[in-house]
Amino acid sequence: MKQIKTEQEYREKIKQDELTVGVFTTTWCPDCKRLDMFIDEITDEHQDKQWFTIDRDEFPEISEEQSVMGIPSLLVFKNGEKLSHLHSANAKTPDAVREFLNNL
Repeated sequence: MKQIKTEQEYREKIKQDELTVGVFTTTWCPDCKRLDMFIDEITDEHQDKQWFTIDRDEFPEISEEQSVMGIPSLLVFKNGEKLSHLHSANAKTPDAVREFLNNL
């Protein structure tokens, strides 16, 4: 999964003409570590989507712009528009993440 390093990289990713999933995390978050244990399996199941990860603490303006209050959060974009947002409270199990993605 592509780690976003600049705001421009982020802007280019979300402008894609296909579903793009952004995983907002941090290095210190226990729930993010739990997500790390199963997210690779889920991205393999959803290869029809583009994926990236972004550190909320490195890009607080983007996180605020997208209303990312809790982490981990999964946001789905297409053509620069946010289509869906899986908030941190619901992003803790593989089944919850799969259900979210399957309902897009």
